[in-house]
Amino acid sequence: MHPVRERIERLLASADVRVDGERAWDMQVHDGRLAARLLAGGSLALGDAYMDGWWDAGSLDGLLARLLAGGIDRRAPGLADARDAVLARLVNMQSRRRSRTVGERHYDLGNAFYREMLGRSMVYSCAYWRDREGLPLDDLDAAQDAKLDLVCRKLGLKPGMRVLDIGCGWGAALKYAAERHGVSGVGVTISAEQAHFARALCAGLPVDIRLQDYRDLRGERFDRVFSIGMFEHVGLRNYRSYFELVRAVLPRDGLFLLHSIGGNVSQRRTDPWIARHIFPNSMLPSARQIAQACEGLLVIEDWHGFGADYDRTLQAWRANIESAWERLPARYDMRFRRMWRYYLAASMAGFRTRRIQLWQVLMSPDGIPGGIVVPR
Repeated sequence: MHPVRERIERLLASADVRVDGERAWDMQVHDGRLAARLLAGGSLALGDAYMDGWWDAGSLDGLLARLLAGGIDRRAPGLADARDAVLARLVNMQSRRRSRTVGERHYDLGNAFYREMLGRSMVYSCAYWRDREGLPLDDLDAAQDAKLDLVCRKLGLKPGMRVLDIGCGWGAALKYAAERHGVSGVGVTISAEQAHFARALCAGLPVDIRLQDYRDLRGERFDRVFSIGMFEHVGLRNYRSYFELVRAVLPRDGLFLLHSIGGNVSQRRTDPWIARHIFPNSMLPSARQIAQACEGLLVIEDWHGFGADYDRTLQAWRANIESAWERLPARYDMRFRRMWRYYLAASMAGFRTRRIQLWQVLMSPDGIPGGIVVPR
């Protein structure tokens, strides 16, 4: 056996993955050049080679979960990992100029595509399954409603309040809050496709959807602020100014809810494959980075983690999109499908192995007198 292939096979075996094995999570190799490519390219090469059809697995998420649990990504980093780490230290990857890239390349893939994957709710963030014991996997819409209900209850929304949604997506959260709790609101997004859809969704409601960078929100006041699945695009260099803006738009008795994926270890950038193909210029905050950035600006009232629910949410999204490929335009070709399968499976693996988390952090400007009982 060639030494390079032998080294890769030993690495995989240490995570209980066999090359051309018979188990669902074993790697089926279709191109003999794979071992050399993986040794040189690390996690970026692993994903790219899958997109190119060089390997497969019956259970892609099962294979990737074993690699993460075995720490293979840390033991065999590629050149792209080192390059991205240096770049993140030198450059603000989430500057105003760069911030629109993720909107154009990811969120503007097409509303028809996201409708198929996300379902009726059109909510592109972790659903909340915990308060619905036995809720079937295909009842994604009910689980997303439960998440939106949770957000509104934590914020104590009441009729007449004015709320701000930073990174409003397709508008579902503002629609839910306006219809169920009688609030008015403003939502900002950097995705033209999202803004178009959200305006139609919220038509007739006291909701203003703006195609706008959050940093341009100045001189306005809101009773409550929430941000669901957007903080991952803010970037470490901008965390402090982000929380300064939140503090500036809230009254002393206001509340802010941050719903974000998070990492166990402080980093400055994301996985190189995710950065190249899925979420350019993104990064996951650590608990330490969030706490340091809001220190002296906002008081943390509650920190709620339910990252295991994201694995279940991603499985529902995968089931939806896999049943819809043939109904979608030809531009979502096989390479795109393999890219999307890898993205969803890698995300499942991250949450399943607890390498990444989902947090809802409730904050107030000066602390709620007497404290607050936070719903679950």
